[in-house]
Amino acid sequence: MKKFTLIGAIFLSLFNVYAQDLIDLNIEHKCSRAKFYKNHHKTSKDIIQTPLLYDYDVKFYFLDLNVENNTVDISGNVTINASVVAAELDTFALELVDELTTDSVLINGISLTFFHINNEIFVPLILSLEQGANFSAQIFYHGTPPSGGFFSGISTEYDSTWNKNVTWTLSEPFNARQWWPVKQVLTDKADSVWCFFTTSNTNKVGSQGLLTAVTPMPDEKVRYEWKSRYPIDYYLISFSVAEYQDYSIYAKPAELQGDSILVQNFIYDSPGCLPHYKSDLDRTAVYLEFLSERFSLYPFFEEKYGHCQAALSGGMEHQTMTTLDGFGISIVSHELCHMWFGDNVTCATWSDIWLNEGFATYADFLATYDYAGGEYPKIWLNNAHNFVKSQPDGSIYVPPEEVAYDNVERIFDSRLSYWKGALIIHMIRFELQNDELFFQVLKNYQIQFADSTATATDFINVLNETTGSDFTEFFDQWYYGEGYPVYNLDWEQENGYFKLESAQTASAPEITPLFKMHIPYKLLFNDGTDTTIILYQSNNDTIFSIPINKTIDDIQVDPDNWVLKEVASINSVNENSDDLHFSLFPNPANAELNIYTKTTSVYKVSIFNLSGKEFYNNEVKQPNIKINVSDLKPGAYFHLYSRRGNNYGRGGCIRT
Repeated sequence: MKKFTLIGAIFLSLFNVYAQDLIDLNIEHKCSRAKFYKNHHKTSKDIIQTPLLYDYDVKFYFLDLNVENNTVDISGNVTINASVVAAELDTFALELVDELTTDSVLINGISLTFFHINNEIFVPLILSLEQGANFSAQIFYHGTPPSGGFFSGISTEYDSTWNKNVTWTLSEPFNARQWWPVKQVLTDKADSVWCFFTTSNTNKVGSQGLLTAVTPMPDEKVRYEWKSRYPIDYYLISFSVAEYQDYSIYAKPAELQGDSILVQNFIYDSPGCLPHYKSDLDRTAVYLEFLSERFSLYPFFEEKYGHCQAALSGGMEHQTMTTLDGFGISIVSHELCHMWFGDNVTCATWSDIWLNEGFATYADFLATYDYAGGEYPKIWLNNAHNFVKSQPDGSIYVPPEEVAYDNVERIFDSRLSYWKGALIIHMIRFELQNDELFFQVLKNYQIQFADSTATATDFINVLNETTGSDFTEFFDQWYYGEGYPVYNLDWEQENGYFKLESAQTASAPEITPLFKMHIPYKLLFNDGTDTTIILYQSNNDTIFSIPINKTIDDIQVDPDNWVLKEVASINSVNENSDDLHFSLFPNPANAELNIYTKTTSVYKVSIFNLSGKEFYNNEVKQPNIKINVSDLKPGAYFHLYSRRGNNYGRGGCIRT
């Protein structure tokens, strides 16, 4: 899911969370097995569901619903085929918000008494079902669900840009129950799903899998019949209904040897809408082919990928048919990546949402690198680093106690789950120093956990097994730990050796006081050449001594932003370096300021007033220069010398 946009250097993260209280489970007189949980549910907002949900395994969902493009009102029935996994099943349970009315419940075709209370439905069985028994439950219901906010289960809006009404669903993480009766347990994927939606015949309805039929119905209605045979998690089932047009194209991943994958786009049927988005939509096929090479073949290739346009201010990776409001490179690549990381392999707990969102965000970088090119990848990384470092602490891992109905924004914390999550993937790539091996890790993970769920521990195991390295400490620091390292560096070159004194502190030292890690250093020589060395620091204070024959003119710390860090200072005490040999005269100056240095390299001179306003900035290619300061008002000023992005000298001067 992506619900924010990167514009230039600005990260916008607006989470309007619909907070649903978990209220008293008050059915002890009707369902004895639920009595134990009554008092705990009274006060908790944690994700605590009736344990009866874990007594059966869902095999198949069949949603047969009536929907329209201008209302959230919903009616119809849902069939659930399941098998018993407990020793016995004496009460069938599932989730549905109290705002919706349950009309009847049939178990194996027989109507039974049910109790719909506290957002759950309980159906005591006449005869208990034994372990391994298969059964079918059909729930008829209707009503007006709660709505409002990005995380609302169902929403409707008028899109004023294209003059269309649209209704769509977004069930992640806990709100499938706001529009259909469901078992919201991540580790229980249904083996398949059918989604039938009856609507006005001017509408189209997009959903999962393949559109197998559009059946005329009475009263100028039509029924869109979607079927998918791939395993699917509850929150990835969806619909979007509007007056759409169908714009379908095809992707041809190399692995299919000429065969193709349908990319089906439901776009508003408004004048100018398709021409406006067509080039972006066409690139979806290119991205699908690109990610198939990186991650493995598109996992739902026998059905489709596609988009449903909706007014949700972001995107949601509904399986085989993303719901979104725009089609730029960032959001399309992000949501498409979720078909691998999130849909094919789903996080087994919301604590490990990084497995979904971190990788999808990194796919945004991969697409930016390969298709935007130029300076955009550097800008992407620089913005990501700055955003993550805008706060000193916080873990990517979401502690279980922070996973709650009223704390959805913590699960989908853009700085941590998305952007820091993406950066540690980039760091794993750097640690491996082998792109082929890095992408093989991702492919092996997809293959091993296809159609299933996984935890961060599962990913770490695949990473370790594939690479032959142990990343346990890396994840202790970067995933479960908090913050990032801060470096103060002193360097010199003497007697043919490059000596670097590195003092590492941390932004959240009380949680993660030390980051044992590799850092790349780029050495710039005075003959115009350079080389990069990678040093591993395992203590807070470390001295490195490396034989280097060439004369070092300057150093840069990780100029390509491979690793997350803050460089607080770089000081040169090099006897061969002329970095700090700046002098100026006269001081105070009246009309002309002379600057003298021994350097033979290009450097930059800047002059600021005490408020930080810059009055002079110029690159200098000679050791001695004269600056006309007659236009400056009398007062105190700072002068700053910099070279290749590093600051090397600063002092004061006075204009009389």
